[in-house]
Parts: sequence; C-alpha cells; structure tokens
Amino acid sequence: MRITAPAACAGLRLDQALAKLLPEFSRSRLALWVRSGRATVDGRPALPRHKMRGGEVIEIAPVPDAAALAHRPEDIPLDVVFEDDTLLVVNKPAGLVVHPGSGNWQGTLLNALLQRVPGLAGIPRAGIVHRLDKDTSGLLVVAKTLPAQANLVRQLQARTVTREYLAVAHGRIARDGRIEAPIGRHPVRRTKMAVVARGRPAVTHFRVIERHAGASVLRCRLETGRTHQIRVHLSALGHPLVGDSAYGRRAGIPFSRQALHAERLALIHPRTGKAVSWQVDPPADMQDLISELRRATEATHPSLITHHPSRSRK
Repeated sequence: MRITAPAACAGLRLDQALAKLLPEFSRSRLALWVRSGRATVDGRPALPRHKMRGGEVIEIAPVPDAAALAHRPEDIPLDVVFEDDTLLVVNKPAGLVVHPGSGNWQGTLLNALLQRVPGLAGIPRAGIVHRLDKDTSGLLVVAKTLPAQANLVRQLQARTVTREYLAVAHGRIARDGRIEAPIGRHPVRRTKMAVVARGRPAVTHFRVIERHAGASVLRCRLETGRTHQIRVHLSALGHPLVGDSAYGRRAGIPFSRQALHAERLALIHPRTGKAVSWQVDPPADMQDLISELRRATEATHPSLITHHPSRSRK
C-alpha cells in the first residue's frame, strides 16, 4: 500500500499516523508490520516511533491475516456420498478439520467445499450445520441453500436427525445403555470438555456390537450434539475410546486416533420432505483395529468372544 501522509500527521509517530490513515487495521497489527520491516517512509525503513512531518510517502506491505484467508477455496479432494441442488453429503476422512480456527486457518473441509460449490460462499459457514472432530471420520451433511440450512438446523434442534457412530472403547462393556450427563468446558483444562453439573444437557445411546478381552465395539447414537460428546460420555463411564489421547490415555491397544466413525446419517430432505439416509463403512484403520481385536481374542480368550451379528452392519 502506498499512502501520502497529509499535513495533519505532522508531529505524530509513524504508528499513530498509520492508525489514523488505516483504521481498518488494529494499531498493534500496524506496529507489528512496521517493526518487521514491512514499512518505509520516503523509501527508507522506519520504526514505529519515527516522527512524521507531513507529506511523506509511506509504503507498507501487509502480512495477510490468516483469519481473512480462511474462507478461500482450496483444491482438496472430497469423498462425496450424495449431492443434489439442496444437499451435499461427504465422507470426511480422519485428519481433516471441518471449520477454520486457531491453528487451522487453511486446509479444512470448508475450504474444500468452497472449491467444489462456489455458491456456498454466500451461506454462513459454507452450509456446514454440524461438525466432526478432526480425527473422527464419517458422514457430514452440508446445506447448499439458505432455506435448506435453516431447515437442517431446525431438524437438529428438534432431534429428528439420526447420527450413528461406530466406536471402539476400552474394556468389556456388559450391556447396552444410555448415558445422560451434562457436558461443558473442563473447569481446569479449557481446551477439553467434561461432565460438569452446569453443563448443557447431553444424551448418548449405545449398543454393544462385539466384546473382546480388552475392548468393546459399540454403535452410539446421539440424541444431542455436544462438543466431543461420545468421547466425554464414554470416558466418564470408565470406557474411553481406544486411541483418544485427550480423554483416554490407556495403553495396550495401539491406535493413532480416537476410534470413532460417523457411520450412518438420516434426516428429512429439506426440499422433498422425504426421509433419506446414508451409510459408509469405517476406514481401513478402524477395520484393521477391529479385525486385530477379533484375532487376539480368538487366540488368547476364545471363551470371552461376544459377537452380535444381527446388530452388525456390513
């Protein structure tokens, strides 16, 4: 940017003058650009305290704001399960962040969606109405129109959207169950969630699909959709997810991420009013984990094997 300082800037420091001339930027950001050598006065480097006379030519090369770049399209491959003029359903891989945020301003699902459907730039959050954790794989629905987004938000609030997850948890869980426990920010570790008395209501239903010597394979259904809900609830039950470094930290079953996959999604199509559903198999790493659990149990504790084929989906 090239600016000629007006006479009114005489006597001001350079950082003060820039704050008046470029009010769209914070004073701290302008000072940072100057201190990092990205500003010159009449062609010479200057410090924030440089006294202005008026009439100088100021040139400044801004550093792009990461947050401002967050909503740019990026060519990131997507596994699209379904798409029409109203909805887009994707099978998100583990490791892909859904929405830009601190530390993840680019390379997100939102950036990929803007590349595939440019019209999503005119919809809040690019049509995203619910999220999956970075290391959780599976189904996620995106609204391609404002009416569809409003409709899906209402369905989520009314709890008419079905979201089922395949999970592998530590320990042998004796029976199916329902966990009802409020979830809120951890009182000490603010980047984590926890079961807290003043948290928001949260309900998770789970069915035991397989039992093994050191773990259980579950199918979990969300009644509510709190941040990290399944992870927090199962940890509070004493059966954290395998591989969950934030809420588990148990050794013995190596896995590089939390063993959680959004397997099935069902809702009412916003335009047609018909019930629709999608289902995707877990990725190879989770399939390998479950297969290894079966082999280990068969080899060491065959009498402990509990398998409910009628409850399993191919």
